[in-house]
Amino acid sequence: MPSEFQLIQQFFQREQAEQPAEGVLLGIGDDCALLQIPAGKQLAVSVDTLVAGVHFPADADPELIAQRALRTNLSDLAAMGADPLWFTLALTLPEANEEWLRRFSRGLFSCARDYGIALVGGDTTSGPLSITIQVMGATQAHQAMRRDGANIGDFILVTNALGDGAAALAVIQQTQSFAPEHRDYLLSRFYRPTPRLQESALIRDMATSALDISDGLVADLQHICDASDVGAVIDVENIPLSPAVKALNNTSQAYQWALSGGDDYELCFTLPPEKMADIAMLIAQGKLNATVIGEIIPGNQVVCELEGEPFVLAKTGYQHFE
Repeated sequence: MPSEFQLIQQFFQREQAEQPAEGVLLGIGDDCALLQIPAGKQLAVSVDTLVAGVHFPADADPELIAQRALRTNLSDLAAMGADPLWFTLALTLPEANEEWLRRFSRGLFSCARDYGIALVGGDTTSGPLSITIQVMGATQAHQAMRRDGANIGDFILVTNALGDGAAALAVIQQTQSFAPEHRDYLLSRFYRPTPRLQESALIRDMATSALDISDGLVADLQHICDASDVGAVIDVENIPLSPAVKALNNTSQAYQWALSGGDDYELCFTLPPEKMADIAMLIAQGKLNATVIGEIIPGNQVVCELEGEPFVLAKTGYQHFE
C-alpha cells in the first residue's frame, strides 16, 4: 500500500508541478508553502469541509466530487469579489484506492486549470471520506464585497436562477422525477456549480453587500440583514427559476426550493438605486444575468411576499446539526 507521501507525490505534487503558478515561492512538498501576495492587494481566505453522505453521495464519481469540492469553495471568493490564487487540500480517505485518487485528482486539476488557481499544499489521513479545501484569493485593498454594507432603499439582486441545487438533491434522493434533459442539467448544477467569478468582477465596484447562496436565499440574506442592521423584503414571484424547475409545474415547491433549498452558489447582492442603470446596461449587453428580487427595508428580518401577501416557508435554510 502506498504511503501518504507517495500518494501526495503521485497524484498531487507531480500534477501541480506541471502548472507553474504566479506568487508561489515554494509549493507542495515542504512543511509550509511560501506565497507572495500581489502588491496592493489583500488576501481573502475561506475554508470548507465536505463530508460523504452529507454534502455528496459517497459512491459518486470521484471526478465530480472533486469538481464540486473546489467549485463550491471558489464561490466564496466570488462572494467577496476576490480573484483566485491558491488552495490547499486536506483529504481523509477510508482506503488508499489509487483508481479513486486518479479520478479525483483529474477532476480537481481540471477545475483548477479552468479557474486559474494553484494547489500549494495539504494533507492526507485515514478515516471516513471527507474533503477540506482552503481557498485564497486577492482583492484590491479595502474593496472586498462584504455583508455589512447594505442600506435601506438598496435593491436586492441574485444571479442566474435559484432552486436548482435543491431540485438536484431531490433527483439524487429519488424523491422527484424529471425529464432526462432536465435531470442531466440539475445534476450538472449540483456537481459542477459555477462560481460566479466573472459576475463578481462586474459588480464588485458597485455592490454595497454580497454573499453566495449556499444554505438558502432567506437564510443567507438574513446574514446580510444581521451584519448591516437592516431588514429585507423578497418579492417571491420575481425569483428567477430555471426551465428544469419550472417544468415541475409545482410553483409552491419551486419557490420553497429557491428560497430555502440552498446549494445554488449564486450571488445575492445589494445595489443603491443610483447604480441600477449601470447594472441594467450590463444585463442588456448580455454580460450579466441578474434579477431584482426585493429591497432592503427598515427592521431586522427577511420577509417573503407573494402578490403582496406573506409567503410561509416550511424552513428558512440548511442548518448543520439540525
